[in-house]
Amino acid sequence: MRPQEHATVLAQTRDLLEAPLPEILPRVSAIAGAVLPHRGLLLQSGDCVSVPVRSHGDAPDCPETVAEMARLAGLVEPGRPWHGEISVAGAVLPVVAVASAPPGSAGSVLAALPTEPSPDEAAGDVLQRLWDLAAAHVMILNAQVEPVKLSRSHVESGDRARLILELTDAHAATLGGVLGALRSGQLSDAAARRTAADIAAAAMVDLRSATGRERHGGAETAGTAFARMTDKLVLLMRYNDAELELDPPERADQVLPGEVAAAARALVRGAVLTALDQAGIDRIRISWDLSDGALRVTVRDDGPGVLAETDTGVRRIATAAAALGAQFDLDAVPGWGTTVTARIPLGGAAPRAADLAERLNPREIDVLHHLVGGHRNRRIAEVLHISEHTVKFHVANILEKLDVASRGEAAAVARELGFVAPARPESRGS
Repeated sequence: MRPQEHATVLAQTRDLLEAPLPEILPRVSAIAGAVLPHRGLLLQSGDCVSVPVRSHGDAPDCPETVAEMARLAGLVEPGRPWHGEISVAGAVLPVVAVASAPPGSAGSVLAALPTEPSPDEAAGDVLQRLWDLAAAHVMILNAQVEPVKLSRSHVESGDRARLILELTDAHAATLGGVLGALRSGQLSDAAARRTAADIAAAAMVDLRSATGRERHGGAETAGTAFARMTDKLVLLMRYNDAELELDPPERADQVLPGEVAAAARALVRGAVLTALDQAGIDRIRISWDLSDGALRVTVRDDGPGVLAETDTGVRRIATAAAALGAQFDLDAVPGWGTTVTARIPLGGAAPRAADLAERLNPREIDVLHHLVGGHRNRRIAEVLHISEHTVKFHVANILEKLDVASRGEAAAVARELGFVAPARPESRGS
């Protein structure tokens, strides 16, 4: 590349870092085109609820595109360009995909549709570095979005993550049960078909009438919730070679909020399906334990013990656990098996951004963002164009509404919910 071309690329990169959100994809496309000629770009962003998949240029915009981008999100790891194909609108297209997940972001996947069938591997590295810069810039722009809208966006993302986990694993469990019955050597052909039909029919009933109840149902005892989970798992495991061991909660009469019970069942089902995807699974043990104001769910298998946090199934479970405010842990020991643990607060999901949007008024949320940045009252007053006395009034209300004793504690709560400090230009001199 000649010096003049270097200067052009640097100027374009500067323009990218000054671009508003609608201009991000066009400017990325213009810069990347010098090393990776492409017909269009596709973007899936975990931070955007209303339009999670966007396109630029001659990129297909259809339902299959959304499904393919969701598939790529499970394949592409941040920092590691991925070369492959996607199938949309009846055509198979080559693609170079990169992922980026700056701190505080739900992550994003950018896919370029190259005009050449076998693009240079080095072009993927350039696209990766370019998108890392762009994704960081997007985070800064998101921090400037109206706080209440951004808070609601975060909670909607969490709700969507839980819904995706539930529906994906429910379908996977149904298919697993149907295939298990059809492949079973214990059943005659007629019995296998009848059993498969019964499993499919039960799934249809659940899909039509029980989905809403499962997610938003009323309270139930721990024993009842565990039994409902067991019924589903027994159906799934009936014709599977792995043995299912169940350890129900000792405090079976304790009442669980409906959201906690549904979350526990969904997390267990996801962990069991992930375990069954491995070879050499002979035993899966499931236990529930109630203590210290939380439900501890444990799924342990005796498989190869090679699952990692980057595996698609594990990432789905971890994402859903985080959206519920649950503590998630993966312990894989080669040759000994894997243990998945989730600790779900009995109060339901931990306080979330939308909860703050309901408790605090818009100006208090503005002040809370500045507390996250460690800003003093004088600086907050200057930026928000209010008096220091008014800032003190808002801070006092925030501490009372969040039930915390200090500005630091309020900032810690906000950080856990994804709140960020204002963009850098506003925070100078704070």
